[in-house]
Amino acid sequence: MVRGRTGRFARIQPFGIDKVAAAVGGDPDVLRMENLDTDVAPPPSAVIATRDAVGNKAANSWLPFTGTLALRQAVAHRLRQQTGLSYDPRSEVVITGGALAGMLSVLLATVDHGDEVIVTDPTYAGMINRVRLAGAVPVFVPLMVSGGRWRLDTERLAAAVSARTRAILLMSPAMPTGHVLNDAEWGAVRDACLHADCWLLYDAAMDRILFDGLPYRHPASFPELAPRTITLGGVSKNYRMIGWRVGWVAGPPEVMGDVALAAIYNTAVASGFNQAGVLAALTGRDDGIPGAVREWQARRDLVVEELAGLPVVVPEGGWSLLLDAEALGMRAPELSRRLLAAGRIAATPMTAWGQDVAPRYVRLVYATEPLERLRGVGVRVRAALDSA
Repeated sequence: MVRGRTGRFARIQPFGIDKVAAAVGGDPDVLRMENLDTDVAPPPSAVIATRDAVGNKAANSWLPFTGTLALRQAVAHRLRQQTGLSYDPRSEVVITGGALAGMLSVLLATVDHGDEVIVTDPTYAGMINRVRLAGAVPVFVPLMVSGGRWRLDTERLAAAVSARTRAILLMSPAMPTGHVLNDAEWGAVRDACLHADCWLLYDAAMDRILFDGLPYRHPASFPELAPRTITLGGVSKNYRMIGWRVGWVAGPPEVMGDVALAAIYNTAVASGFNQAGVLAALTGRDDGIPGAVREWQARRDLVVEELAGLPVVVPEGGWSLLLDAEALGMRAPELSRRLLAAGRIAATPMTAWGQDVAPRYVRLVYATEPLERLRGVGVRVRAALDSA
């Protein structure tokens, strides 16, 4: 008899998203707030370029394995605008089959079995479990609620560094919290990286979705972090191009050769026609991001207003916010069940999205339901709280 599961999967749990979605079925009255989708359209130029590339011989090839040179040049140009640094598109940029495929490739290139990777609590479960798939150990540093918003516990971050720390993996704005690191927090991250002499793996997938006029800050713009920052980017969130599954990795040449090997032997190559669409999104005159951010902020503001008086943590960016189930006297799975049964809201419990902080919360995604559908969400939530 073939033996059972490998030890690699012993601590890997399902997202929980698919379970909630299955319980909804096709009920059109349910607010779909369980999955990180959006109804805001991708850039039209990206859609046109993708369609035009289908059937084009050059877009139907295995080569180049690390992505078209034009797309790598566009990524390098964008990163220069964001960081002030020059990235060689041939040796310091790799195109991947989505940012998360790139994340696993980066982890395979930077950590060995038993190494430690520092993450926040909460953190996107897809990040946590890729650390585990790579054979490393996630070390959780809590986010704290201060003034109704998330802040990084910088003292706990400093204390989390050990001789086994090989990387710090962060996202800003983060999933599922919408936490945006401020300069003081980035300074603490810089100090921790220098103390550990480790890599900073920066997931920039939502980096332009900033609310309330918050300034943009890329960690590689800190001189001390520039040589140790590996940037993971993609078009799923900023550009609303979830189905394209194209991302990129950019970083110092001494590690990018191994990242390229991991990406090649993992996914071989990102879709050629989708790369054409991504190139159009990155180089077009109107990527639609400012308008999309205004729409998402309006939705965030509406949900926060409707849930006034409830233990909601206000996100500073991104597509979702968290509601504290334990502060309401119940566990997160129970609140998720009540929200669906009595409130007709699909919301995912954050059971597998951290260690001590995340399991208290359910996530409400506001990026996929329009304002007219979100109005009244407070009545729905309170109906769920009053139910048994």
